[in-house]
Amino acid sequence: MSRLSESVTSVMHILDGADLGADYTVSQLLDETTARRSLDLSDLSPQEQAALVEGRAINLIPSAAVLAEKIEAARSEGRQFVIKYGIDPTSPDVHLGHAVPIIIASRLQRMGHHVVFIIGDVTAKIGDPSGRSSERPALTDEDIARNLSTYQQQVTPFIDFERADLRFNGEWLNKVSLPQLVEILARVPVSMSLQREDFRTRLADGQGLSIAEFVYSVVMAMDSVAITADVELGGVDQLLNLQMCRKVMEISEQTPEVVITTPLIEGTDGTGSKMSKSKGNYVGLTATPDDVYGRLMSIPDHLTEPYLQLLTEWTDDEIRVVTKRLEDGTAHPMAVKRILAGEVVAALHGPHVAAAARAEFTARFSKRSFGDTQNLPVVSLKEHSEDTLGALISRTLDFAPSISAVRRVAQQKGLRFIREADGEQQTTQLTEASVQQALGAVVSEVGALDGAALYLKVGRKVARIEA
Repeated sequence: MSRLSESVTSVMHILDGADLGADYTVSQLLDETTARRSLDLSDLSPQEQAALVEGRAINLIPSAAVLAEKIEAARSEGRQFVIKYGIDPTSPDVHLGHAVPIIIASRLQRMGHHVVFIIGDVTAKIGDPSGRSSERPALTDEDIARNLSTYQQQVTPFIDFERADLRFNGEWLNKVSLPQLVEILARVPVSMSLQREDFRTRLADGQGLSIAEFVYSVVMAMDSVAITADVELGGVDQLLNLQMCRKVMEISEQTPEVVITTPLIEGTDGTGSKMSKSKGNYVGLTATPDDVYGRLMSIPDHLTEPYLQLLTEWTDDEIRVVTKRLEDGTAHPMAVKRILAGEVVAALHGPHVAAAARAEFTARFSKRSFGDTQNLPVVSLKEHSEDTLGALISRTLDFAPSISAVRRVAQQKGLRFIREADGEQQTTQLTEASVQQALGAVVSEVGALDGAALYLKVGRKVARIEA
């Protein structure tokens, strides 16, 4: 029996009839599944490795069988089996959407293979045009340096950089001569780029399309050639780019890499849009444990199963047990969501921090009493009395990206003051007009504190107001 099979047997035993809402059960599960994130998977056969990867992939090109054959061949040759994952530093944040293929890379690393994590400091200047309706604004060297400064730190919970390489594609792309590039471009059919629906749509709509964008995938493919990649991972929106990598490796007389694409994880708002910083429906890897936990607790129930599949080390068999228990009513959706939230926090910060975030969430939302809640931000009424409520929320507390966003929260009846005394709460709904009022004036309308605790609730976020 493999080490993974032993772990799955232990988890299945826990899941069999246990109360999934009990802290003890959750603690047992987290201990086992968090340990699985560092579990040595090298005892799996090449076929088992390929099957495990295929189970979380949308595309595996050419096939799982070819992947297994390549793993076996690398073993026989006594060489490293090279896994490539690349990301362009077009923003400072890596979020859970990016983590989906990185988690697969982590598994491949634990199978004994060599991960090369490439930061596209050169390709970021072009900007990946995938799915874009207009050209991406050009980034300066300063923008790129600022964005990429924490990338390694952000993905370290998933990738062990003591056994992986972190590379910048400027190492080789800055040395490419014009004749080299022209030689490759001359052998790439234009039809490969024109397969892209986003390009065809932009051209049909009269939108701009630069030559740089047109050759982005060719330039990106030179990364695969530089490291002689055996496998490359990316979201399914990267499929055409990754197919170009195979083509350019073939042109360069290398064996084309195996392409593995993963699903695009749906954003936390459950509207069907992919997770994206621009849509505000994302969970950043640098978010606080409490924020990660709270954001995942806010997702619609229908996202729990795909999030378990894409963001955790749970197997399909384990997920099926939980799904069946939800269907027959022996598990509550909120309990399973708490397990999911704990899994992600544990992956980023460890199981003890996940347990603390669970307790914090319970105190803040389930018991509906804020007095026992730890780590709430505190606002001094004396210091901020003249600040408008909108400015306080968006700038001082950073609870919303803008004052307009605060207004939207108020429109959706998510902005309120809560006075708490002797375990009793009195809630005052705040209107959109109050967003422009000074904090002191709004508090006066609620009434003097008179020994009561006063809390400002903005959607799911809470701050304490002190005199």
